[in-house]
Amino acid sequence: MLTLRAVAADPTDPLSGLALEEVDEPTVPDGWEVVEVRAAAVNHHDLFTLRGVAVPPERLPVTLGSDAAGVTADGREVLCHAVVPNPGVTVADETEVFGRLSILSEVYDGTHAERVAVPSANLLDKPASLSFIEAACLPTAWLTAYRMLFTQAGVRAGDRVLVQGAGGGVATAAIALAAAAGCVVTATSRHEHKRAAALELGAAVALPPGDRLHEPVDAAIDTVGEATFGHSLRALAPGGALVVAGATTGPHPPVELRRVFAKQLRILGSSMGTRGELAGLLRLLEATGTRPRVAATHPLAEGLRAYRDLLDGEAVGKLVLVP
Repeated sequence: MLTLRAVAADPTDPLSGLALEEVDEPTVPDGWEVVEVRAAAVNHHDLFTLRGVAVPPERLPVTLGSDAAGVTADGREVLCHAVVPNPGVTVADETEVFGRLSILSEVYDGTHAERVAVPSANLLDKPASLSFIEAACLPTAWLTAYRMLFTQAGVRAGDRVLVQGAGGGVATAAIALAAAAGCVVTATSRHEHKRAAALELGAAVALPPGDRLHEPVDAAIDTVGEATFGHSLRALAPGGALVVAGATTGPHPPVELRRVFAKQLRILGSSMGTRGELAGLLRLLEATGTRPRVAATHPLAEGLRAYRDLLDGEAVGKLVLVP
């Protein structure tokens, strides 16, 4: 079957290690099943693997991709929760999402393939109201945004939310989800067209990074890292939460500790989410009619184009492969 695989890692030229390859059909452990992939999104995690960050180079080659929607052998339309136990690990509680688990494409082959093996317990019924392409956007970026907002920050209707780096997959999801939940959203981006897109997604205000906000916020959603962390911290109202799920501009920002303890701020890490949170995300989308913004779709055989678009950073919304 056809796959997109990381065959080598290069921090300066990540696409040099991307290969379109024919491989054997997936191995199916006990309790797993094969999903025929109808759509699979591309994420920064895939680029991190190609840079040698997300997956150790000695574990390569590996099929990339952590998001998928498709059809099981018995005709069930599903989307795949990407968080899976590592070999030999039994997880009694689905909230055990730290340390002992991985996501598809780290230990097990991922979803940028015609077919993928997934634990049966990780399959959720795809709502009929969602297309395969829309559903494929959810298990990584949208689930990450959902957990950041509602589990970690605990936002509620009427809360003020800052989303840094509008345009990226998690950021666009966070804007749309927070707006759908009745929050007042401020988004930032260096690019005027991305600020315009943020307003279309539901942001009340869109500003260049670092600009002074009209009022403090209850929560800041930050996947950018060093370039925006200080601004996120300064934007918080007393008792506010800064939730971090990425560091695309660097992992070592300065932290104003006096501000943190004087205002009793919370700095929270977040990564992916549970199967229950993915089910909650589906319910929210069905209730509100909110849908992922898709920047472009590409055939799997032309997947290099999607990776180039992701690397360029100009796309607003998700890039999706359609086998």
